[in-house]
Amino acid sequence: MGSCPNRPKDPNVTDRVIDRPRSRGFLFLDSHPAGCRQLVSDMWEAVPAPAAAPPADGPVALVIGSSAGYGLAATLAGLKRAGIRGIGVCFEKPATARRTATAGWYRTAATAELAREAGRDVVFVNGDAFSDEVKEQVADLLAERFGGKLDHLIYSVAAPRRTDPETGTTYASVLQPIGATSRTKTLVFDDGRAPEVKEVETAPAAEEDIAQTVAVMGGADWERWIDHLAGRGLLAEGFSTAALSYIGSTLTEAIYRKGTIGAAKAHLEGTARALDKRLSELVGGRAVTSVNGAAVTQSSTAIPGIALYVGLLRGVLGERMAPPTAQLADLWDRLTGARPLDLDEEGRIRLDTWELDPEVQAAVAERWQAATSEDIARLADLDWFHGEVHRLYGFAVPGVDYGAPVATEVPWPGQAG
Repeated sequence: MGSCPNRPKDPNVTDRVIDRPRSRGFLFLDSHPAGCRQLVSDMWEAVPAPAAAPPADGPVALVIGSSAGYGLAATLAGLKRAGIRGIGVCFEKPATARRTATAGWYRTAATAELAREAGRDVVFVNGDAFSDEVKEQVADLLAERFGGKLDHLIYSVAAPRRTDPETGTTYASVLQPIGATSRTKTLVFDDGRAPEVKEVETAPAAEEDIAQTVAVMGGADWERWIDHLAGRGLLAEGFSTAALSYIGSTLTEAIYRKGTIGAAKAHLEGTARALDKRLSELVGGRAVTSVNGAAVTQSSTAIPGIALYVGLLRGVLGERMAPPTAQLADLWDRLTGARPLDLDEEGRIRLDTWELDPEVQAAVAERWQAATSEDIARLADLDWFHGEVHRLYGFAVPGVDYGAPVATEVPWPGQAG
């Protein structure tokens, strides 16, 4: 079940071979259905199994941003680790005669299949999470299908724009430093050419750009979700909510934590503190931000310097780099009471301590200073990073036959094929 109406099968969409992606740098124009499905299966297998099987009537959860990155990891870890049932919200596009569906469309279909196999009732709503229409649709589903009480809400939304439902104003986020021009190294991938380390310069943001980025990526929509659900009486006693965040290294802070996105993250954390007080009084609940460690995601690859930093981090840590599934399994343990929340002085859950260990950061900084186009293959794990970017879209996934034709039109979960 989703917000998309049932569509007749497009006769122009047929099985075809997608042996390689069409891409421009980190921008991919296609995704691979079988690869996305196998990726989700691999992520599921990577989620640590709980000590005891979750109860059949597990907690009711809502994951906003369930189809990609840490939101997808939260959905899969919640299903396997905590036995959640409930709703995932995302915004994805179906296949057309010219293009495949978005990778998140195929990942959602695969996640729904795993949920069914695990005996978990999960509904996926496809629509604009910022809109009041989607909030009302989710509230109706909670009331009609899930007993009218929500136990947990995970908020994991990265978007370039947001339209305020009250005013109709559309805000656009930007990736810029605050106060001064930023010069940083970055990693450039172009198909057919060796990766290059370049220096990029980014001008500082204007005050209006900062405000717009905060309006998109700050806590306003998260708070609006809580307000809407609380107004419908849908928050269970002891309800908890976590917004997923990132701090990162001093190497990237000018463009990230001290930039426009960092201003939005600071607003998100301030929203958590205000919501925590309200929810404690309302339902004995909690609101926190969860600071996750670095990962290759569709949103992170767009940020200058992040690709280089993550590649170098992997070069230092190798297999010790904690994947999103392991981090989100930890988060679910804390939210469900299997282990203490263990908050820092700002009231945040910290899942990034492995990344920000001083010895790790010193080693990454040393490689960062030495990084040139000639030396980068020695200093960073480029094969891993390049593969991770491709796997976001279902390519370079082990075990997938990319020479075989594949059906690109896959029904949204709950829709007739």
